[in-house]
Amino acid sequence: MGEELRELTFTDKQKLEAELADLMEAKKRVAEEIKVARGFGDLSENAEYTEAKAEEGRVYGRIMDIEKILQTAVFVDDSKVDTDTVSVGTAVRVFDMEYEEEDEYTIVGFTEADPLKLYISSESPIGMALIGARVGDVVSAQTPGGSIKLKVLEIKRR
Repeated sequence: MGEELRELTFTDKQKLEAELADLMEAKKRVAEEIKVARGFGDLSENAEYTEAKAEEGRVYGRIMDIEKILQTAVFVDDSKVDTDTVSVGTAVRVFDMEYEEEDEYTIVGFTEADPLKLYISSESPIGMALIGARVGDVVSAQTPGGSIKLKVLEIKRR
């Protein structure tokens, strides 16, 4: 099965790189915790050692996830995106045809998504429906709350 292409903004990249730097520090801290916990005696009954090893697994797993994302993602300069069509890094003013109201969604990479601020991932149902749309297009999205229809009114850089 092929790799899924993930588009991220440079903002996403910066956040991931900062998280990776924090995890590298955590990796050092966890290694020291394991070393100290080994000194507490029998490892089979050593809660500190067990917890430190579990934390080590979480840290190493997340480091591997971030490194893979950084190696395989396509990064989009959100300051230079084309505004002819909706893409990662654009803000899209839409008219919700059911509720007869306007909303503005910002299409972002998955690490920057924040539905409360209407920052939606290009991988979300609404984001996938809007990607590639032009001003005047009507798109449908199947959301957890049901099907919605949005008319694209404006596309701009975020």
